[in-house]
Amino acid sequence: MMKKIDKKNELTDLKIKHLKPTIRIEKDGSEKLVVNQISDTKIKGLYLTVKPNNNKLWEFRYTSPTKKNRRRTSFGNYPDVSLLKAREIGQKYRELLANNIDPIDNKKEELKLIDLNTKGKIKNAINEWLKKESLSTTETTHKSKKMVFNYVLEFFRKENIIYVNEIKLIDITKLLQEKEKTAPETASKLFNYIGNFFKFCVLKGYCEQNIIANIRKKDILVKKEVTHMPKITDLKILRNLIRAIYTNEEGSVSVQNALKLVLHLPLRPENLANLKWDYIDFENKILLIPRNMMKVKNKNLPDFSLPLTDKALEILLNQKALNEKLFVFSEYIFIGKKLTSPINKESTNKALKRLGFNDESKGEKLRTHGFRGIFRSMIDTLDYKNNFSFEVKERVLDHYEENKVARAYNHKSDYSRQLKELMTFWSDFIYDLYKG
Repeated sequence: MMKKIDKKNELTDLKIKHLKPTIRIEKDGSEKLVVNQISDTKIKGLYLTVKPNNNKLWEFRYTSPTKKNRRRTSFGNYPDVSLLKAREIGQKYRELLANNIDPIDNKKEELKLIDLNTKGKIKNAINEWLKKESLSTTETTHKSKKMVFNYVLEFFRKENIIYVNEIKLIDITKLLQEKEKTAPETASKLFNYIGNFFKFCVLKGYCEQNIIANIRKKDILVKKEVTHMPKITDLKILRNLIRAIYTNEEGSVSVQNALKLVLHLPLRPENLANLKWDYIDFENKILLIPRNMMKVKNKNLPDFSLPLTDKALEILLNQKALNEKLFVFSEYIFIGKKLTSPINKESTNKALKRLGFNDESKGEKLRTHGFRGIFRSMIDTLDYKNNFSFEVKERVLDHYEENKVARAYNHKSDYSRQLKELMTFWSDFIYDLYKG
C-alpha cells in the first residue's frame, strides 16, 4: 500500500516565504531567535533550516548505508536553490541510498573525478610537471624542457589527444620518430623526459601506467654513432678563427664579445650564454659560477672558479660599457634582443657559421662547445715541459675524477695559483696568435 503524502504539511513557496526562526523564551523571560528546522513531507530526509539571521538553508539528512551513522549535507540557500531544485537533489539522494550509495561520499568522488579530468588534461599535467621539475633543475635546463614540451603539446593537439590517459604507445612512438628526423639528440632526451612525465602522472592518478616503462629507447630511436664535437688544432686555421672572431663586426655585439671571451675562458655554451655580472669579481679578478648552474651539480663540490686574465677582463669591461651606453641594467652579461634576457646558447654557433667555420672536410667546422676541445688539445701540445698538471687542466673544464673516493680528496685541493698561471699562459697564446 502506497504511503499517503501529507499535503497539508507539504512545503510550498508561499509557506517558505513566511517561515521565520523559532523564538525561544530564556529563563530571564527574554526572547531569543534560534534555528527553525522544517521537513519536507514530499521528500524524506529533505529539510529547510531557517537560521536566526533569516537565511534559509537546504539540508538532507539520512543514515549512511555504508557507515551506518547519521549524516547530513547542505546544497545551497533558498531561493538561490528553488524548492523544485531542492526536491530534485533530494530525490537523487534517495535513489543513491536505495542502491546502498552514500550521497556525501558519492559527491566527493564526483568532485575528485572533475578535478582529475581538469588536471589530467595534457596541457595542465605538463605545466604541473614542469613546475615540479623547475625546483630541481637549472634555469637553462628548465627553459630547454619547456621548449621541448611546447613541441609535445603541438603534436598531441594535432592528433586531437586531450587527456593523458588517452595517449597510446603508438602516439609516443610517432612523436619521438618525428622529432628524430630534425633533432636526434632532442628526441633522445625527450624519451627520458616523457618517461619521467608518465611516472608523475601515474602518481597523480592522471593515467594508470607509464606506457614506455618497459620500452627500450633503441627500439624506437635509431642509435646514432657517437661523434665528438669538432675542434680546430691546426695553428693556421686556429689563427684564422681567432682573427675572424676579433675582427667581426656583424650581428650582435654581445655575441661578438661572447665568442671573444670563450677563446680565453673555455666555458660550456649554456654557462657562457647565461653569465651574470654577479659571477664576476673585478677586484680579485675571479669568475665564480654557483655549483647548481654547472653541468656537474654535486653539492659536495665547490662552486666553479677561474682566474680572469687581463684580456678576459678587457672583454667584460667592453661589454659592461656597451650595456651602460644602452641604459641596460640586466643581471646578464651578454644581453639578447629583449635586452633584459641573455643571448640564446645557439647564437654563438650561428655566428661561427656566418664566419665560415662550418666545413668539417677542411677541418674548419666548429661549435661553441668545441672551444673546450681546442683548449684541452692545444694545452697538452704546448705544455711539453709539463708545467701544468693533469688535474689543473681538467679543473679549467670543470672535469672531476669519476672515482668517488679520489674525488672526495681531489676536489679540496687548492689549485688557484696553478690555474692563474695556466689561464695567463693560454690567454697570452690566444692573443699572440691574433697579433701574429
